[in-house]
Amino acid sequence: MTDQTQLTDKKIICLGEALIDRLGTIGSDPLIDPAAEDYFGGAPANVACALSKLGVNVSFLGRLGDDEIGKNFSNLMSANGVDIKGLQIDPLRPSRVVLVKRNIKGDRSFHGFIDDRGMGFADQALQINDLKNIWPAISDGTKWLVVGTIPLAYKLSSESLLWAIDSAYQSGIKIVLDINWRPTFWNPNASSKAGPNAMNLASIKPIFRYISLLKLAKEEALWFFNTDDPAKISLSLGQNPDVVITNGGETIHWYIKGLLGETLPTGDVDVVDTTGAGDAFIAGLLYQYLLKDISNENSYGIDNMIRFASICGLLVCKREGAI
Repeated sequence: MTDQTQLTDKKIICLGEALIDRLGTIGSDPLIDPAAEDYFGGAPANVACALSKLGVNVSFLGRLGDDEIGKNFSNLMSANGVDIKGLQIDPLRPSRVVLVKRNIKGDRSFHGFIDDRGMGFADQALQINDLKNIWPAISDGTKWLVVGTIPLAYKLSSESLLWAIDSAYQSGIKIVLDINWRPTFWNPNASSKAGPNAMNLASIKPIFRYISLLKLAKEEALWFFNTDDPAKISLSLGQNPDVVITNGGETIHWYIKGLLGETLPTGDVDVVDTTGAGDAFIAGLLYQYLLKDISNENSYGIDNMIRFASICGLLVCKREGAI
């Protein structure tokens, strides 16, 4: 087992969106709810902050607006120990604010954005040339690149994401993909429960061949692979990535290093807000990948890794906000 003190030498890059979740009170519309509050979010930013709290050397690559949100978010990530040398600041587009509704169980759904000035939001304009310039310094010594699918919804951020994935793959950096399907980003008028259409699938599926670890929710597994069997999903992809399928607080199904298993999440808390739980899960799991020699783990050891990750996710549900 790796000495935990050596984790700072094992770098991870998180690339994608940083944004604000405007969270309404339970059952309310955050657009008009006077009690709605703003929380820092965005899956890659959430993962980056969680990894840093676990003692991992982590960098964030993304783009924020030259506004109060951008300044405060930059300060937050720095305070959490995240390397933000690769953070871009957009002089024209604002930081994104997402409207988030919650039900009585604390489950959230996304219902569009506000404060667009007519050019979209900063995160969707991630600049490939700036990324190329910073990449050599950021990627040196990196073990994992963490990405989601949201940047693929926009031309500029898609170009940047695809370049980063290819560059990481060519240099031997492992790639973890959390599908994190959010229909509102692809179509602001779409239902928050809508699945991907043929065009969405055509944009997303090509990156599957690059990944070493795939994390997806049960409904995402059915949408993208027509099965929720992690072994079948892995074996359908040429490089046979590790696959983890979550289902809220239900049993987690996984296929890792050729071993098939299932893990019932450990612990019990009063759920306040589930936003960011999956991101904390990813951070906890990657921490375990760095800490252990996964090739020597048996089913029992992998089960413990998944349990640790599920506890990380559970802790985020104890209060509002993702970070």
